[in-house]
This record gives sequence, C-alpha cells and structure tokens, in this order.
Amino acid sequence: MDRYLGRMNDIAPIPMPGDPAKPERLRKPDWIRVKAPTSPAYHETRKLMRTKGLNTVCEEAACPNIGECWTKKHATVMILGDVCTRACAFCNVKTGMPRKVDVNEPQNLADAAAEMGLEHIVITSVDRDDLPDGGASQFVKVIEALRRTTPGTTIEILTPDFRNKHERAVEMIVAARPDVYNHNLETVPRLYPTIRPGARYYASLRLLESVKRLDPSIFTKSGIMLGLGEERLEVHQVMDDMRSADIDFLTMGQYLQPTPKHAKVIEFVTPAAFNAYAAIARAKGFLQVASSPLTRSSYHAGADFAEMRAAREAKLAKAAR
Repeated sequence: MDRYLGRMNDIAPIPMPGDPAKPERLRKPDWIRVKAPTSPAYHETRKLMRTKGLNTVCEEAACPNIGECWTKKHATVMILGDVCTRACAFCNVKTGMPRKVDVNEPQNLADAAAEMGLEHIVITSVDRDDLPDGGASQFVKVIEALRRTTPGTTIEILTPDFRNKHERAVEMIVAARPDVYNHNLETVPRLYPTIRPGARYYASLRLLESVKRLDPSIFTKSGIMLGLGEERLEVHQVMDDMRSADIDFLTMGQYLQPTPKHAKVIEFVTPAAFNAYAAIARAKGFLQVASSPLTRSSYHAGADFAEMRAAREAKLAKAAR
C-alpha cells in the first residue's frame, strides 16, 4: 500500500453531500450540453438491446453520449442485471436485491455483437456482492461466448472491485484473456467515504496491479470523474498511483449529477483544464489518455484501443533498436 501514498497534506476540505453549506445545483455550461437522440440508427440499436434482453450502462447511468454512440451502433452492455448491491453517491443505477443470473445472457450478448458487426465491445456490470465470486464467472462466460461467436471483436471489460474476493475473481477473468481490463478509481482517495463508500481506493489499485502481474499483455485502464471537489494536486497524485500500478490508459470526464438525491456538482471543469490534465498524464507515461468534459470509460473505446495498441507497438519497437 505504501507505494501509492503521496503527500496529501494541506488540502482544504469541501462540504459533504447534504451539508447546508454546499452550493446549489450548478447550471450546465454550453460545452456540456448534448442534443437528444433522434436518428434511426439510435432506435435500431435500442430495439436490438430490447430484443436480446440486454441492459446497457448507456441507459442505466444516463450517459450524455448515448445518442452519438448508439447512432454509430456502439453500446456498453451491462451484464448481471440492472440492480446493484451498492449505493454510490454518483451512480444512477438502481440499488436493491438483484435477480437470478441469466444463463442465456452470454450468448445473447455475443449474438447482438455479431449482428451489430462490432469490432470492439465494452462489457460492464453492476456490483453483485450477493454472489460468491462477485459475478466474475459471468464475465468469463461472456468473453468465451464472444470469442466463439465473433472472434474478430476485441473485448474490453469494466469490472467492479469484487470486494473481499478480487484475487480469485481477477485470476478467472485474466485467464479468459480480455484485450482490455478496466476498473475505475472514480475519484480521489479523500472523497471515497462520501462518493464511493462501499469501495476502497487502494484495493482498486491492487486489483489493477494484479492484472498486470498475472498477464502483462493485457491493457489496463482506469478513470476518474472531475468536478466533485477534488484538488489539482490530488488528481496528479492519482495519476502517479495509477502509473505505479502500471495502468496503461487513463480517462477523465466531468461528473454530472443524475438526480437531486445524488452528490452535487461542485465545479464544471473547463475544456482547457481537461486538456492541461491530459498533457500532464501523457508526460507521466500513460500509453493513452482521454480527457474532456464528455469523456466516459467507453466513449470512443474502439478507436482509443487501436491507438493504445499502436502506441505500445511503437514503444516496443523503439526499445528493440
């Protein structure tokens, strides 16, 4: 754990959710506004998801990019149902007791990917603390179904932290060999008690580090939200922690408050500030960085994966000279 610790002193506290001193809900600036989806391709993607009985994080998390992505027939499928066993202050996914795992889900997902002709697919899930393996075996079955049904599709997974069972869960998933293993840190350590209370910052770092230890060829990826009250130096420290865990790809996007009951936006970070963070992250050695107000974990994931793979190949070729 000590290898991740940095100097976090002299950072001013911020008002916590529910604090009467906290500012009123901020008005969205022009750079964060998006148009409502209307294209025929969007509706085709939506119909296919319903026909196959699949859930998407695009819908459940109220992603602002859903119109653009679904028009391009890109969707992030959310396995293991649409009910989460956690209640994070930033997340719009329903909380409660999940239903039984759908045994047909892996093949239905693979069939949908084949029908859409996906070159790259992102699979995430709700937290399933009720399951002995946290849902890891379902990720494995999905990866195996995709390899059988659409072998040309590259696979990116975005997993929960598999609280108290991550070592065995990660071993199972890494053995199935996804192309990208993503797990989001979400925010800076100081804000975990209010923003991500069911998780532990250093446990998430160890999870990502263990992926690389088990199979260095798998790309690792993680992301954080900005605008929750984090300080600039705290963000820099998270970058350093990620590089210590050998994470390849960093995403940074603006936090948006899903409903009045969720954590409020403390600040709308400007595009210029996102660009500045991106420049610092690249200087720290990430193979790929995506940083903008509308960036999300799976936004432009296919194109970003191709660039990241090319960056690694160029780095290896340079080292071999």
